[in-house]
Amino acid sequence: MIVGLLLGFAALIAIGVPVAFALGGIAVAGLLANGNLSLLVVASRVFGSIDSFTLLAIPFFVLAGDLFDTGGIARRLMRLAQMLVGHLRGGLGGSVVIGEIFFSGISGSTTADTAAIGSVMIPTMTRTGYSPEHAAAIVCAAAGMGILVPPCLTMVVYGGMTNTSIAALFAAGFLPAFVMAAGLLGQIHLHARRSDLPRQPRASLAEIGAALRDAFWALLMPVIIFGGILGGVFTPTEAAVVAAVYGMMVGRFVYRELSWRDIWNSLVRTGMISGAVMLLLATAGIFGWLLTILQLPQQAAAWFGTLAGGKTAFLLLTLGFFLLLFALLDGLPAMIMVLPVFLPVLARLGVDPLHFGIIITALMGIALFMPPVGVGLYVAAGIAGSSPTRVGIVLLPYLANMFVVILVITFVPWLVLIVPHLLGFNVPL
Repeated sequence: MIVGLLLGFAALIAIGVPVAFALGGIAVAGLLANGNLSLLVVASRVFGSIDSFTLLAIPFFVLAGDLFDTGGIARRLMRLAQMLVGHLRGGLGGSVVIGEIFFSGISGSTTADTAAIGSVMIPTMTRTGYSPEHAAAIVCAAAGMGILVPPCLTMVVYGGMTNTSIAALFAAGFLPAFVMAAGLLGQIHLHARRSDLPRQPRASLAEIGAALRDAFWALLMPVIIFGGILGGVFTPTEAAVVAAVYGMMVGRFVYRELSWRDIWNSLVRTGMISGAVMLLLATAGIFGWLLTILQLPQQAAAWFGTLAGGKTAFLLLTLGFFLLLFALLDGLPAMIMVLPVFLPVLARLGVDPLHFGIIITALMGIALFMPPVGVGLYVAAGIAGSSPTRVGIVLLPYLANMFVVILVITFVPWLVLIVPHLLGFNVPL
């Protein structure tokens, strides 16, 4: 039956059926075939899958990111990053990585990061000697790294599905993000030296001070979010509400770049994105129920337990499987669909769910830009006025660099667990 359901799901996706409807339809078909269909129970599962206070963080983080993007935050943060590192060899490309660390902690959306930072930085980089393809590739790599910088919608959904502390997931993402950023900065610097790209003029202290003052309200947002969460002032869900209100107030009354129409449009976009995510979670609840009836998670756990190499073999297979899955099927729906199969395996093999969550989040950052189907790749190529194929060729070495870092954090879990451990979360090293 499993093979038939998978083929049916693939057929529905191939003819253009939205993932949520394909997932729910296949789940109901499987329940009918198994003789376990009760419409009342289906309705209960649909509602129960999204009846969670934690998941309220999703629409509010989406709204906050959209408001900060529309309100001119990206431009100010990128200007500050350029002032800090633009004078170094390859500093303009490096400022994209630094700016992504600043901005991703506010937007929470990789696609939004690509569009916002790409529209600001790709034209600037091409005017100073970078090819359009290389400029777009750097933006893609930086945005892929930025998914590890909280807040991250993937972490929120993963935490809700696995009962893992979202605050601990946020804390665990920082060090891997910095390690990956350091690898990208080194690669960008070496390319700039080989290509003899020009340096930018060194910014004066007055210029840096002016950029810092201009970006002050933007830089204060991550401090409020993470200081409040880690200090116990509010939960991640409440932090999302604070971020949304703060984004509206700063964009409307401080920077004065956010009109009431912009706010309305942000609310509409938030409703559309949140509705799609919630519908996925709801239909995933039916699909998870079907998997439980068919005992697929238990069978998968038993199969992985028989593999030679145990935990190591499982992690290696996980890297390949999720990278391919996320590249072929949009990352978040794919994670929602298959995660219930993997949870019993984690418990059986002794894999920390916190560690596993950061691994698949990092893989999602790469897969969103994997040639030739990565959605983010098409966004960056469109901004650069180039083809996804040409950008993808230049991007591949950067993705390889990022994958090496993922291998490191996979087999050196200390890099993931040390920060939440030091911050007092119940995380064994």
